Amino acid sequence: MSRAESNRTYSGQPVAERRVARRARFLDSALSVFAEKTYAHSSISDICAHAGLSRRQFYEEFGSREDILLALYDTIQDEARDAVLAANDRAPSRDPRTVAASVMTAYIESVGTDERRARIIFVEVVGAGPRVEQYHLARRTQWAELFEVVTRTIDGGVVDPPERFAMVSIAFIGAVNDLAHHWSTASPRTSASVLVDVLSTMLIALVTDQT
Repeated sequence: MSRAESNRTYSGQPVAERRVARRARFLDSALSVFAEKTYAHSSISDICAHAGLSRRQFYEEFGSREDILLALYDTIQDEARDAVLAANDRAPSRDPRTVAASVMTAYIESVGTDERRARIIFVEVVGAGPRVEQYHLARRTQWAELFEVVTRTIDGGVVDPPERFAMVSIAFIGAVNDLAHHWSTASPRTSASVLVDVLSTMLIALVTDQT
């Protein structure tokens, strides 16, 4: 968008602000539609109808249904990553149990408390196509890097030789994702504190000599 366009107003609201709000509206609708109908069985028309916006407006923001899935996936993953980093930084001590509980609580609160968000990142991106799969793998690499950051901040945290640490990271990330998805869809759902305790214990066992 050019500077001239960003300075324009429509009904008293800057055009740039309207576009940001419209994009957020599309993303929120995609979250609901994909979670309810599944990505495979939903359409751009479904998203537009839910948002109360036109297909023309959709294509001003996204190039395809796959594009909005990836944008939604990015949004959820970025928010989760930011939450984990913040929790790691603000943990009151470097005690393994304290740090582990802090970061696991942040992650579960970000992705697991809303079943729709959990469904998008754990279910709908799987099998959605080669481009989405590559995106998913790239995100897993980013989480492995974040796992190393957390490990280095824990008292007694051990970063193994690269080849072993990479496998440990993938194993833990897989366990976290499967447990978070299971918990988010379970009925009745156990307390989040139980899930956090299980994940924290796993994290501590993997990165320190403590269990």
